[in-house]
Amino acid sequence: MKNNKSKEIVADQNLIAFCGLYCGACAKYLKGNCKGCKENSKATWCKVRQCCLENKFLSCADCKTIELKQCKKYNNFMSKLAGLLMNSDRSACICKIKEIGYDGFAKEMAEQQQQSIKRKK
Repeated sequence: MKNNKSKEIVADQNLIAFCGLYCGACAKYLKGNCKGCKENSKATWCKVRQCCLENKFLSCADCKTIELKQCKKYNNFMSKLAGLLMNSDRSACICKIKEIGYDGFAKEMAEQQQQSIKRKK
């Protein structure tokens, strides 16, 4: 049964996806149709999620072993296509997390009511 009542966008670092997106501002999450990346145990197809769980990372921002641009798990075809279609810059999100921390990022994304930092044209 679908929940027709939308949730409010709040700042919560637990709603930051492993790839840097902010689930707390996602339409599916807000409508109750998704629990968010970290709670979505059905997302076994996501290599980024698997890697972060295996390495006990909150997100790719915690990885010190490989440059984000070089990571094949992060930079796969589907993520590039999704980023293009959603006008989303996940790597800018990861850089922002590194710059201002998880709480700061969650607060900024909630204030802007955005799931992702937009791609620069």
